[in-house]
Amino acid sequence: MNGPADRAQLALLLEVAGTPKPGNVDRERDLSALRFEHFLAGAVGSRTGLDMAEAGDPVGAAFERSVAGMATQEGGNTQFGSLLLLVPLVSAAAAELTPERCDDVVSETTVADAEAFYRAFDHVSVAVDDPPADAAALDVRRGSDAIPAVRERGLDLQSVLELGVPGDDVAREWVTGFERSFAAADRLGDRSGPVVDRTAAVYLSLLAERPDTLVVTRHGESVAADVRERASTLAERDAVVTDRPAVTTFADDLVAEGINPGTTADLVAAGLFIALERGTISV
Repeated sequence: MNGPADRAQLALLLEVAGTPKPGNVDRERDLSALRFEHFLAGAVGSRTGLDMAEAGDPVGAAFERSVAGMATQEGGNTQFGSLLLLVPLVSAAAAELTPERCDDVVSETTVADAEAFYRAFDHVSVAVDDPPADAAALDVRRGSDAIPAVRERGLDLQSVLELGVPGDDVAREWVTGFERSFAAADRLGDRSGPVVDRTAAVYLSLLAERPDTLVVTRHGESVAADVRERASTLAERDAVVTDRPAVTTFADDLVAEGINPGTTADLVAAGLFIALERGTISV
C-alpha cells in the first residue's frame, strides 16, 4: 500500500469482508437489492475521488467524485457515509493523520465544498432525517437544487454537517475530531487474529455503544435501542470469538427484519483506514 488512497480503498474492501456484521452486507450475506459484489464495485469506483483527496484537491470535490464513482454499480448507495468519513481522513493523512489535523481539514472547508456535497446527492439516494423546520431549504435530499440556499446563507461544509448532529453519527464525527473513528482504530489494533475477524468484533462493540442513527432514521428509536441492547449482550462476552453462532443468528435476524445498521459500518470503515494508516493492522 503506497499511499492513503490505497489504504482507504482497502479499508472499504475489508469492511464489507468482515463477517458476521449483523444487519449489513458481508461476504456471507446479501440484502434484497444490495449484494456483496456491489460493495466491491463501489470501492473500486470511488478510487478517483480518494486519489483527489490524497492529492490535496478540495474535500467537497473529492467527495462528490468518489460518490459518483461509487454509484456506477447497480446496487445504489453502498458506501456514501463511509466516503464522507474517508475523504477528509485521507486529506488529513496526506500531511498527518491526527484528530487535530482532521479538525483543520474540516474547519478549512468552504461554500464550494458544501455545494459539491449537495451535488453528491444527485448521484444516489441516501436515507436521512428531515431537516429542522427552519432549514427545509437545506434538505440534502434536494441535492443540487439546495445549492442556492447554501450560497445565500454562506454555509461551508462543516456548517452544513453540523446541522445533521445529533441525528446523524457520520455528521457527528465531523464535529468531534472523528472521535469514534479513532476509537475503532484503537480497538482494531488492540485485537489479534485476521483483520476481517477483528472487523466483525469491533463492529459489534460500536453497535453496542450507541443506537445506530440509520436504524433510528428508518425504524425509530425503540428499534434502534433494542438492536443496541442485543449487541451489547453479545459484545460483553466477545461473542465473535466465544460464541460466533449467536452473532450469526443476530446477523440473520436483522437481515430478515430489514434492519441495517449502516452508520456503524461506516465508522468501522473509517477505523480500518486509520489503523492501516498507522500500521497497527496490516494485511
